[in-house]
Amino acid sequence: MVGIGNGLILGYLMYTSRLIPRGMAILGLIAGPVLLARLVGILFGVFEPTSVLGSIMVLPEFVWELALGIWLTVRGFNRSALTRLGYESQ
Repeated sequence: MVGIGNGLILGYLMYTSRLIPRGMAILGLIAGPVLLARLVGILFGVFEPTSVLGSIMVLPEFVWELALGIWLTVRGFNRSALTRLGYESQ
């Protein structure tokens, strides 16, 4: 259930805390339900797991996870948001 945990929950937490740019967090909020819809579609036989549509529906989650990992490696969290949340910047 990566769509729920990584997409929706992590995307929501990053959106509300503003630790990363809001546009990137919105990508996570969109990618989670799309991936969940793909899994439900496969479960009910709407399309095959290896179909083109199923593969395309994975792309937003892939981009979200890739962008989040690269952003946090290169830029890190937003320092002003960390200060606002009560964490000292180190």
